[in-house]
Amino acid sequence: MILETGMRGDAKLMVTDGDTALALGSGIVNVLGSPRLVALCEEACHNALANTLETGTTTVGMRVQFDHLQPTPIGAEVFAEAVLKKIDGRRLSFEVSATDAGGLIAAGKMTRVVVSIDEFMGKCCGTST
Repeated sequence: MILETGMRGDAKLMVTDGDTALALGSGIVNVLGSPRLVALCEEACHNALANTLETGTTTVGMRVQFDHLQPTPIGAEVFAEAVLKKIDGRRLSFEVSATDAGGLIAAGKMTRVVVSIDEFMGKCCGTST
């Protein structure tokens, strides 16, 4: 496994009815919901590490610091980017941002931890994959 600061990943989303705050239960408006936006940024973090982790390992979310700055309507395209900023053992710290046609809509930091899938699932469910 070769991880280096500066690794980048991205993810895109075309906002649908199912991505709204109303659909996700996080509000009553039909704009992109914060939970979906956080998930898109986590996807970008995951994509930054594509093909670099050892077989049988993955990363899981540990901490999210996130500011959702602007609303985004249904039908808009959203682009998320993650940059690996710090490696502290198994802890990986990313800076994330998301934009739509109007500019920056969210920014923050996410920490993910490298785990053995079998050990992680064993702790969670008493089983392994």
